[in-house]
Amino acid sequence: MNYSLLGALVVALGQPVFAADMPAMPMDNMPMQEMQMKQSASAATAQASGTIKAIDSQKGSVTIAHGPVPALKWPAMTMAFQATPEQLAHVQVGQQVMFEFKSQGMAATLLSIEAVK
Repeated sequence: MNYSLLGALVVALGQPVFAADMPAMPMDNMPMQEMQMKQSASAATAQASGTIKAIDSQKGSVTIAHGPVPALKWPAMTMAFQATPEQLAHVQVGQQVMFEFKSQGMAATLLSIEAVK
């Protein structure tokens, strides 16, 4: 048997043994709560323009076919945005709109919306 192959097998098979002997890293003093708050506070805000495709008053959402959003590196797409009843009352399907929104993960919420004249 080739000694280099034997050596490689010993090293490869011995790794789990070394990992099992390592002490666990103590996590009780790590500021996990602060880390999570920083993430949730960092919702991105952006502006876009588009066309209203659907309004769902029951769900409190409006579906908009919008152009690219360079600030978020988003391509043009059609998606739903959470909206207040007041925001929904001022838009109609087919309207061209300018809007500002905040995006956090896969959720987007309108901050403002107005029809383009």
